[in-house]
Amino acid sequence: MKLSRLARYPAFAVLAVVVLLIGSWCSGAIWYRCGCDGAVRVLLAGAMALLSVAAAFCLATRRRWPAMAIYCFVVGGLLLWWISILPAGSREWAPDVAQNATAAFDGDRVVVGNVRNFTWRSETDFDPVWEKRSYALSHVTEVDLIMSYWMGEAIAHTIVSVGFDDGNRLAFSIEIRKEVNEVFSPIAGFFKEYELAIVAADERDVVRLRSNVRGEDVRIYRMKVNPGNAQRLLRLYLEEANDLARTPRFYNTLTSNCTTLVFDLVKIVYPGLPLDGRIILSGYLPDYAYELGATNTHMSFDKLRELSKIRDNALRADTAPNFSAKIREGVPPPL
Repeated sequence: MKLSRLARYPAFAVLAVVVLLIGSWCSGAIWYRCGCDGAVRVLLAGAMALLSVAAAFCLATRRRWPAMAIYCFVVGGLLLWWISILPAGSREWAPDVAQNATAAFDGDRVVVGNVRNFTWRSETDFDPVWEKRSYALSHVTEVDLIMSYWMGEAIAHTIVSVGFDDGNRLAFSIEIRKEVNEVFSPIAGFFKEYELAIVAADERDVVRLRSNVRGEDVRIYRMKVNPGNAQRLLRLYLEEANDLARTPRFYNTLTSNCTTLVFDLVKIVYPGLPLDGRIILSGYLPDYAYELGATNTHMSFDKLRELSKIRDNALRADTAPNFSAKIREGVPPPL
């Protein structure tokens, strides 16, 4: 009997950890999404945290099952409330994400609506322009991976840029759809705080904003993609944009962000791509691409990384009409 009791202790310890983790998530959900004023949110989130600690403590006593019953009842109620929180397509959106890209296909032609082409003087001073542009899918020739670093090497924003045989480019940036005056928090991103947006943009907008206006470390990696797969990737992006315009979805810091969604689309073009931790630590995505042989591998990755940095080129190009060509000067081609 004593042996069987001892055998239960590790299981209770694991269960206690699970109880505390779920309780922490529930407290975060209440804090970020309950919609109450600050004092009420503190009270409710704190009460959930105390209930979780009490339930975990009671696992070591004879009151474990009544305590777990109360805990599961509360968590079940919170989960039902959580499921009822749905993403919205209509809010007072920040100007830079006010429009989702859309696409209308007609054979080889596609008309892309809401292409962002802002002129940025600062993050708060800009000329907002949304355009409708027409492209021929058969004229797509290449794909570049653009990474923008703002807090060390581990975290970066991912942009995919599609190139056409006439030198035009269309860049895609998967972002949070901020409301006016809303500020991004990676913690809040776990709790249905933000909707998703797919921004289709001119590179003078989406790249220059990061390199010239925000002063971020922007790098371009030319990808080894044949024209057929580049065309397929563009179509997938535009179909995803249409789906998102019809059915809003939530951003999630871990599972549904600017890099994981890109990986999901690329997997359709290249089935069997191995999952890798560098998809989560997005700043290391180019290392992963290099290991797969998807970039220029005729030099060390360290050298490729240095040559990929385009901020100086971008500052010189600034608002030049051939901005896309100028920022790629010296960037290694995808040999």
